[in-house]
Amino acid sequence: MFLPFLHILILAFAYVNDKKLKRDDIMFATIQIALCILLILLLLLFPQTAHSGTDLGLNLFMEALFPYLLPYLILTQWLLRLTAPMRAKTKRISLYVQAYLISALGGYPTGATTIVYLKNSGQLHLKEANFLLAVCHAPSPLFVLGFVSLDLLNSNTFGWLFLCLLHSFNICCLVVGYFLFRKTDPPTISVHNTVLYTAPFSESIKETAPTILLVGTTIIFFTTIQTILQQGLDKMLPTIPQTVELAIAAILEVTNGLKMTVTEFSDFPYLSLLVVIMLTMQSISIHLQIFVIAKSAKLSVRPYIKFRLLSIIIVPTIYAAFFLL
Repeated sequence: MFLPFLHILILAFAYVNDKKLKRDDIMFATIQIALCILLILLLLLFPQTAHSGTDLGLNLFMEALFPYLLPYLILTQWLLRLTAPMRAKTKRISLYVQAYLISALGGYPTGATTIVYLKNSGQLHLKEANFLLAVCHAPSPLFVLGFVSLDLLNSNTFGWLFLCLLHSFNICCLVVGYFLFRKTDPPTISVHNTVLYTAPFSESIKETAPTILLVGTTIIFFTTIQTILQQGLDKMLPTIPQTVELAIAAILEVTNGLKMTVTEFSDFPYLSLLVVIMLTMQSISIHLQIFVIAKSAKLSVRPYIKFRLLSIIIVPTIYAAFFLL
């Protein structure tokens, strides 16, 4: 059970170093250079493994995410642009609910792209956008109910239980945020804050393409790295426990980590709890997607990291207390 603690340490490190990432930090740059050199050497040492890892990442993306993510991203971005004039008189609570529903149905990184659009178009204050970036974050119900619950666990109920639990936690946080910001003067909204309203459908496709490319690139990259690391560890440390390899896979890319974990621990009595932990933690691949999208609008990721640390502790604990004991 060291996996969630390791993930918490990684997120805590990112939180502490968030301000340092904005400066030229020699030590941090040195670590990145050393890491890049190490990964390049691994690619050169294991070219066939790298090819296999890339194929695996591509298949995971095309089968588990792309069919659900692409049409939904286009439709949500199109809807946001079509309804921009209507939101000029929308109450704050209504705007929050709309943003959350879009993120809840579309999964990550739909929530992040929605918040960035609302912030860039002048419909959210910076502090509100930072807060909503953290709250409007959940896996796609199609991914949880289809790929995880049915395909991996062969369960009709697990996906619904997990989604109800996660969204209950998020909605409680959303309500708290509403009461914190309700006395703040709303920003002056104008549909002319952005040129995207002039051609909503074509601009929606244009804006969706970079997000899809970002998601696919991170999944393929981290799956490739995980495959190379696993191959290297097997050759250098043949006695390494299988749990270490699974932990690396889960931390780097959650889709492949889930698949490997369910295959390896199919008879484990608390397998569903492991899946809840992994779904709540997500992975570096997903967090990096959010970081990149947030930084494009100059949003802070510190609230996002805080909420992820909180959810890693609360959601699996409640699931274990109510559904396993």
